[in-house]
Amino acid sequence: MTAGHSETRRDPGFCRDCLAPAAPKDRRCRACGSPRILRHPELDTLSVAHLDCDAFYAAIEKRDNPDLRDKPLIIGGGRRGVVSTACYIARINGVHSAMPMFKALKLCPDAVVLRPDMEKYAAVGREVRALMEELTPLVEPLSIDEAFLDLTGTERLHGRSPALTLAALARRIEKEIGITVSVGLAPNKFLAKVASDLDKPRGFSVIGRADIHDFLADQPVSIIWGAGRTLCAKLARDGIHTIGHLQRKEKSDLMRRYGSMGARLYHLARGEDHRRVTPHGAPKSISSETTFEDDLADPTTLEKILWRLCEKVSRRAKASGYAGTGVALKLKTASFRIRTRHTLLSEPTQLAERIYRAARPLLARETDGTAFRLIGVGIDHLADADGADPESPLDPTTMRLARAEHAMDKLRARFGRDAVDKGLVFTPRPKAGHDE
Repeated sequence: MTAGHSETRRDPGFCRDCLAPAAPKDRRCRACGSPRILRHPELDTLSVAHLDCDAFYAAIEKRDNPDLRDKPLIIGGGRRGVVSTACYIARINGVHSAMPMFKALKLCPDAVVLRPDMEKYAAVGREVRALMEELTPLVEPLSIDEAFLDLTGTERLHGRSPALTLAALARRIEKEIGITVSVGLAPNKFLAKVASDLDKPRGFSVIGRADIHDFLADQPVSIIWGAGRTLCAKLARDGIHTIGHLQRKEKSDLMRRYGSMGARLYHLARGEDHRRVTPHGAPKSISSETTFEDDLADPTTLEKILWRLCEKVSRRAKASGYAGTGVALKLKTASFRIRTRHTLLSEPTQLAERIYRAARPLLARETDGTAFRLIGVGIDHLADADGADPESPLDPTTMRLARAEHAMDKLRARFGRDAVDKGLVFTPRPKAGHDE
């Protein structure tokens, strides 16, 4: 979904289900037949996003108990409590968050009510956030189930536009974690958050720079951050119901009437938001993983995939300016059991070769005939990259590896990621499901 623009023949677009490019007149994907085509004239130039999980608590409970899938579900307290989350079936009946439970059950008497399991929800929230942080270090969580992301400058790292990267992330969350998300893409945080609410659930909405004035004009003032019930009532008494009404006001008049909030109303009514996406501290790890189309047990095949993932972790570490002293291996068996193994290095590294040399023995100890459906590798105990992989005449091997790898990085930066590869991966790569 896009906001406030007329399609032109030049509007870039792609299928949100298979990521195939979409021709200007396509209403369905030519590759997979999906009608979920995303198109916008600024699609390839925007990079600030808001990602929000759909009916988060209820979605997790429905994932874990398929018998609930087609039933109205309310997560909340007893009859004197309030609704924490309602699934979309219950919302059709008028149930919403923060509604008193007795009122919700009057509106939807057939609803299943479950007490919230915050420990479980927090664990799933961490899984979602870890996938975000694989894409960019600029992730700013707002709550357990939503965050801002800034993917500026990640095109070369991921080999695709921020919009495509976000669509791949939404698809990966749905496939691997079993819940859905909605994404808003825009020039800034305020507009990205507004956009993520436009097409729930499983939405992806875009507000471009050219859309701002006309799109916002028709929106209620309540979409502005900080415009709560009391302020909205005051604005209504003053004849201000839509953002369009605010757009016609002078800044000085708004400040005189509403104080410092008046300046905020003035700027946000024009889509002006200069706040940066600010992570709450440095990332704890940098990782990459892939799920196979078919379970794999062959050690040689797994080693080749491990090498490719080590290269991806290395690229992400170099792009984010971090290096890691710890190396972690993650495996998921065909029966969905997760194995994690860890080792420590003598100094922090960004080098794919060093990550691989540390992870390969961990993998060797696990390849005992067990079939795996997923493999992942990462670095942790992160530090600033300035002290990573120090050159020392006492360690000529590391010096040689570092120089060779940096030379390869330069060639790839100039000629593309596939311009040069190591002999380890010259054989045909096994099929993997996805490793966005």
